[in-house]
Amino acid sequence: QLQLVESGGGLVQPGGSLRLSCAASGRTLDYYAIAWFRQAPGKEREGVSCINRSGGSTNYADSVKGRFTISRDNAKNTVYLQMNSLKPEDTAVYYCRVGTFCSGYVTYGPPGYWGQGTQVTVSS
Repeated sequence: QLQLVESGGGLVQPGGSLRLSCAASGRTLDYYAIAWFRQAPGKEREGVSCINRSGGSTNYADSVKGRFTISRDNAKNTVYLQMNSLKPEDTAVYYCRVGTFCSGYVTYGPPGYWGQGTQVTVSS
């Protein structure tokens, strides 16, 4: 069974950077699209970015476009989210999800696994 583990979160000052990782085990990620979502306290989970199976297509929510970069290393079975110019409104728990395809900046379809999330806090 596919398992996902997010890491790389933490406390950072506004304007700072973090790189999140979503590492998979139990199955290769080669055949799947991967998306990053986030959920801030009291808010619904929202899509942030999605990358297709080959890594040749990426999409971003308007709120992060130009600041975040999604990438994947299929050899390491890992997807990354490089986050630059962080803002307090980026504070949230960040999750990765494995799906069949990207539709915009979210992924749909099976297998639909989620990781446990990693906390990102942007504060001075």
